[in-house]
Amino acid sequence: MCLVALAWKSHPRWRLLLAGNRDEFHARPTAPLARWPDIGSIQAGRDLQSGGTWVGLDARGRCAVVTNVRDPLAPPSSGPSRGRLPVEFLGVTLAADHHARDLLAPAGDYAPFNLLMADADSCEYVGNHPRLEHRTIAPGIHGMSNGGFDVPWPKTRRLCAAMSKWSETEATDPEPLWQALADGHVATDEELPDTGVGIELERWLSPAFIRGPAYGTRASTLIAIDYEGRGYISERRFGPDGVFEGETTLRNDE
Repeated sequence: MCLVALAWKSHPRWRLLLAGNRDEFHARPTAPLARWPDIGSIQAGRDLQSGGTWVGLDARGRCAVVTNVRDPLAPPSSGPSRGRLPVEFLGVTLAADHHARDLLAPAGDYAPFNLLMADADSCEYVGNHPRLEHRTIAPGIHGMSNGGFDVPWPKTRRLCAAMSKWSETEATDPEPLWQALADGHVATDEELPDTGVGIELERWLSPAFIRGPAYGTRASTLIAIDYEGRGYISERRFGPDGVFEGETTLRNDE
């Protein structure tokens, strides 16, 4: 993923609400959201180049999502794919807090990442750039992007605001969250972060939804899990220039 907003234990019905976009090169081979027959009860899209995923859910309502970190000066990594990180959590039974602590030792083997893992008891963040970090997430609305966890990039603030507004109502239709994920608003230059990629690229990457012929938003995902661990994961897929290519929804209790 490249942009995530979540409501953790702050909604009367849903223990976890997550909305996020995956931005990637359109040529990178990817399988759509499906149940994985080879690894437990994982429900996720699949990166066919490295075999991992960016966000997923399991039958018990456990969730994991990973982003990379935008830093052109970060040294190249020959370690394992970051897409393994959600799979390694969802494919085992270890509690999120224990898994997070166990990850601290090998975290440096991966290219820069931000990882969130949630189970019935806790939501845990682990990041390895610019420094190793682990924290247990407090209930509330949070955002994560290529800039880090709760880093106030303009598109992260906008998506979190939409999540907060929707979470404060009794609404059941998630369309406002889909609309927030489809937001093409370009931030003003004064709002833009300086991540070392130049002002023109910062502008182009500033919307929640990125449209381009070679690179852009490939998938938007919503996850909703209630306090009994039941819920769903829903994915909308897009091709070059943001052309809609399909939608899949899976329940984790079927």
